[in-house]
Amino acid sequence: MAVINRIAGFADDMAGWRRHLHQHPELGIACHDTADFVVERLREFGITDIHRGFATTGLVALIDGQGPGPTIGLRADMDGLPIEETSGVDWASTRPGKMHACGHDGHTTMLLGAAKYLAETRNFSGRVALIFQPAEETGGGAEIMVQEGILEQFDINDLYALHNAPGPEAGRFYTTDGPLMAAVDTFEIHLKGKGGHGAYPQDTRDPVIAAASMVMALQSIVSRNHFACDDLVVSVTQIHTGSADNIIPETAYINGTVRTFDKAVQAMVMARMPEIVAGQAASFGVEAELVYTVGYPATVNDAEKTDLAVGVARDVVGDDKVDAANGREMGAEDFSYMLDRRPGCYLFLTQGESAGLHHPGYDFNDDVAPIGASFFARLVETAQPLK
Repeated sequence: MAVINRIAGFADDMAGWRRHLHQHPELGIACHDTADFVVERLREFGITDIHRGFATTGLVALIDGQGPGPTIGLRADMDGLPIEETSGVDWASTRPGKMHACGHDGHTTMLLGAAKYLAETRNFSGRVALIFQPAEETGGGAEIMVQEGILEQFDINDLYALHNAPGPEAGRFYTTDGPLMAAVDTFEIHLKGKGGHGAYPQDTRDPVIAAASMVMALQSIVSRNHFACDDLVVSVTQIHTGSADNIIPETAYINGTVRTFDKAVQAMVMARMPEIVAGQAASFGVEAELVYTVGYPATVNDAEKTDLAVGVARDVVGDDKVDAANGREMGAEDFSYMLDRRPGCYLFLTQGESAGLHHPGYDFNDDVAPIGASFFARLVETAQPLK
């Protein structure tokens, strides 16, 4: 089995959809034009059971099969990034400062391609819930849609999603069961000391030296407070302070990210970080406020659903082009909110050599869209076959 012939037959249409979306990126939950475009295509396919307004511009469309059965959920994200595009392609963004630098235009297109095929054939039992979600990059659109009750309202039993991945060869799938992508938290530390003349530090309480020491101390969480075989990243990514070479400033600001898979490890970091901040602040005689924000949870694939998805991927592209034990990575994904509530699987689909994700020169490879659409379609037919 390979790419579905019918889907291959409208590959040019899919490329057109994708390039239209690429030219008209939107950010966060404000994916109004994108949602309208998706609804227009769905109605063209004969899909009329469409529910809008989740997470402002998200939507769920339902396709009934030919017999009773559960509801399988397929999700695509729709939002772009606040980046000025430099790809130079004919279909580059027409909206200054906005572009599809992560391939969500391709994700939406792949799900639309599967929708067109499934609406025509309905060679499955139960029904399919097509989830088009805004605000994956920022705002946690998946969390909002879950909180608004889409899983319960549409009785969704299991969930699947794809993400494109630049790589040396197009058309390969990779994933793993269990934890796949990390939970992502952020922290801010606001330091206040006593500023003064750089020549007379004895008259100040220097937040710069306090910040420098605090950054080094925070690294001891990884090196000395957790079991070395548990994955953990604590990265300070910003330090802002000062205005001139002869002025000791009054304040300093530290910002960073924490990546974990295990909730116990996350809890340890959340307990240890305020202790370190308070201790360091006291030792330098400055005030310090820690703001720790819990973000996306870890993306955890269900073992049984991963086996199913991997088998379908192998049917579409062949055994040698599927890696079912690729290992986990420290990036994050808000589909995790859905997988926290329902079993499912998240997979990557390679698109060949290209600029990296979130790069201003990035562009999705239209040649892989029929592969992703075929995967979604075969997944439904395999998971919910006609009796």
